[in-house]
Amino acid sequence: MATHPLYWTLAHPTRWFLRATARIEVEGLDNVPMKGPFLILPNHQSVVDPFLVQSCCPRSVHSMTKSTQFGVPGVRWLLPRIGAFPVRRYQVDPQCVRVALRLLDRGEGVCIYPEGERSWDGSIYPFRRGTLHLALRAGVPIVPVGVGGTFQYWPRWLALPQPGARIRLAFGRPLQFEAITDREEREARLPGFERLLATRLRDLSGSPLSVQLQERISSTISGSSTRR
Repeated sequence: MATHPLYWTLAHPTRWFLRATARIEVEGLDNVPMKGPFLILPNHQSVVDPFLVQSCCPRSVHSMTKSTQFGVPGVRWLLPRIGAFPVRRYQVDPQCVRVALRLLDRGEGVCIYPEGERSWDGSIYPFRRGTLHLALRAGVPIVPVGVGGTFQYWPRWLALPQPGARIRLAFGRPLQFEAITDREEREARLPGFERLLATRLRDLSGSPLSVQLQERISSTISGSSTRR
């Protein structure tokens, strides 16, 4: 799936608008692989996050986007042209997984927000197991991306952004795992991977882990200790 010319055409005015309305710091662009497939996993604070991440990333990325947005006239035409592909939320979506893996097989970049929705309070919420499974199955460099300040800039309950916020976007060092094709083995690796990803996103974004995520991590650590 080649990048549509509209992708980079819109990236420049998007960056201009964001920088005109917020104080933006971008770090770690050299951590994005300049060739070959890669997976970007950012925390999700605001509706503006995909525009921020994709317009600042030095390589084009295909972003997993909730399928309901593809039902909006005009938006349905735009989304495929800026690299979006649909996912059905709150249910297993094998087709979406196949699309993501196919894009990675072609050497493309794919962006997935592992929380599955925007934060309600700026903290990092538990990750969707399907995203963690896909990341471990893919066997490509995984770039954790910390997004901080977009919750203050545009929280989910406001219709318009609040100018003047300080936004930080930090691309972390890639995580690399061998592709795990066996589902049982992936299940065994999920808790450790979730802890690692949560820690990286917390440190990169400066955002705290939600109580729910802390409890899930603590329960898996306790379960591991009990089994030993």
